[in-house]
Amino acid sequence: MSDAAETDRTPVEDADLCIVGAGPAGGIVAHRLAATGARVVVLEAGPRFDGDRRDQLDRHVRPGLGDPWEMGGPRDEFTSSGGSFYPLNASRVKGVGGSTLHWQGMVMRLHERDFELASRHGVGVDWPISYDDLKPHYAAAERELGVAGAVDNPYAPPRDEPYPLPAFPPSHSDSIFAEACERLGIDMHSVPNARNSEPYDGRSSCVGYGTCKPVCPSGAKYTAESHVEKAESAGAHVIDHARVRRLEHDESGERVVAARYTTPDGETHRQEADQFVLACGGVENVRLLLLSASAAYPDGLANSSGVVGRYFMDHLFAGMGGRLDRPTRQNHVGFNTSETHQFYDDTDPVNGLKLEFLNYAGPSPVVDALHADTWGDELRTQLADAYGTHIAMGALVEQLPREDNYVTLDSETTDDLGDPVPEVHWAVDDETKAALTRANEIQASVLDELGVDIDWTVGPENTGPAFHHMGTTRMGDDPDSSVVDAECRTHDLQNLWIAGSSVFPTGGAMNPTLTIAALSVRIAESLQQRIE
Repeated sequence: MSDAAETDRTPVEDADLCIVGAGPAGGIVAHRLAATGARVVVLEAGPRFDGDRRDQLDRHVRPGLGDPWEMGGPRDEFTSSGGSFYPLNASRVKGVGGSTLHWQGMVMRLHERDFELASRHGVGVDWPISYDDLKPHYAAAERELGVAGAVDNPYAPPRDEPYPLPAFPPSHSDSIFAEACERLGIDMHSVPNARNSEPYDGRSSCVGYGTCKPVCPSGAKYTAESHVEKAESAGAHVIDHARVRRLEHDESGERVVAARYTTPDGETHRQEADQFVLACGGVENVRLLLLSASAAYPDGLANSSGVVGRYFMDHLFAGMGGRLDRPTRQNHVGFNTSETHQFYDDTDPVNGLKLEFLNYAGPSPVVDALHADTWGDELRTQLADAYGTHIAMGALVEQLPREDNYVTLDSETTDDLGDPVPEVHWAVDDETKAALTRANEIQASVLDELGVDIDWTVGPENTGPAFHHMGTTRMGDDPDSSVVDAECRTHDLQNLWIAGSSVFPTGGAMNPTLTIAALSVRIAESLQQRIE
């Protein structure tokens, strides 16, 4: 990790572009603009995790060593309200690389219906861009991340080229699922993954640690660190431990002029630039805009519409699993290799859902052994009885945008710098619960067909979020009902752009990172025209 005490964190002079956040959105924009010769500075609130990933894996699996990504404590305080508790710190990371430091790595394109939900089904809203508009940027994003996949999904949206890398082969447990799915008429297909099936972009191929979340020790899985490193090689300046607390605008209220940030030594600096990009996630993007309230924007910067923070969405998890009287070899692979989108475009319920054939169920032998109270032959017998006999399915379910799901500031709770913390007001609505029930029904049919002794279910009443923070600075053509336009530039300020899933008008049921990357490529193209 970088030494916070010895690094120069003073502002960069004559910057063309200032980016807040060094995750995949910020990293891609930084690299693409720096490569054109633009003077780019990236401000990242967290550290550089540049130590040995195997040490972090050790910290993860051994009892009592804590979170390898150091989330929590006064810096990361938050509050939750609404009908459901939202565990914000359970799956976010502040640091160079962002949430890709510990993500699962699944990367699918949104379906065409996701861009036209209101037109097709009368719910949610339409995006101001279509799937066809984003299709070439999806292809570019797949090259940027190094996606391994196969063109074998009959339900996927159209594409014009193969994936950059070949797909990972189906796992042993996939072959077990295939037996039941064939009898039930359910189509299985491969999962696109942002991990190397063969060497690519300076990273090795996957060697099968099976600990993809939260730590990939081999570096085969993509993290945004690679784009940050490329950006720095092209001349960008990346300042870690730079906590941006406010954006300042000019007298007219039409342009941002500086990002005010605090460093570990307690000093506060102003980074000036010609263009600004917010890329710090669906919660922190909102928090920063609201903390930047002014006389011109009393309800928060770029919030003349009043919808900054509104329409917070996540994906909800549905799952089911149990024991099978045959070897399943679950936990041998730490990521999904097969799923089905067969039910994604169904209209009853209208919420999209995708089903996952999990490669990990039941106890992990390594973690169980490290936490066990027994030793020797007794421990070996215990592990042999529990390991490799479980099987499970999962699902991601779409949550439609609702105004009463939102992110705001809790003025009564402050972080270690004295700033109000984010408050997530969130609940799971009846439509989403119906989709979760539907997912559970399909999962039960597959597991029952296999003769699985089902011993756990996650469904409507005990579901949890996938930690995909979407919708809080939504894009749209109407400045009265959206925050950014089709280019992801704010309606209110000429030089402020927002990158990431917070601009999604709807969330679909697909993991959002590939769409984040595609939109970031698109933003970089728009910025290049203005900076040249």
